[in-house]
Amino acid sequence: MNFWKESVLVTCIMSWFIAQLLKVVFTLVKSKKIDFRRFIGAGGMPSSHSAFVTSLAAGIGIEEGFSSSEFAICVVLAMVVMYDAAGVRRAAGQQARILNKLVERWEKADFSDTDKRLKELLGHTPKEVFAGALLGILIAVVRHLWL
Repeated sequence: MNFWKESVLVTCIMSWFIAQLLKVVFTLVKSKKIDFRRFIGAGGMPSSHSAFVTSLAAGIGIEEGFSSSEFAICVVLAMVVMYDAAGVRRAAGQQARILNKLVERWEKADFSDTDKRLKELLGHTPKEVFAGALLGILIAVVRHLWL
């Protein structure tokens, strides 16, 4: 087995990388500015978390079979990660946005107790999660056909 050519792990890393790169591109198109922080940051379109775990599930399904226990484990993991991205982490980002506004109004933007503003872009909209999931599946299928 050629690890670099046939590894599901390499497929997952490629999916993450492409999703993160797309965030930079979409930010450039939207704001007309290159923001390389989007490459390593959480949140945004598409969800790299979703791309990562769905490429894992699709890759394992292709390699081990879609009725295998390994595939079932990967699907469950993917569902938990995507639920967290669109639910819990998104809600935490919304709460951070509100808390930052409260500090700005009441404390006149004094963030000295926390050293900095709370990070607001943590989670994803359902559309961002869905786009990331499709991207991950697409990359896994294309890699499998390419091999």
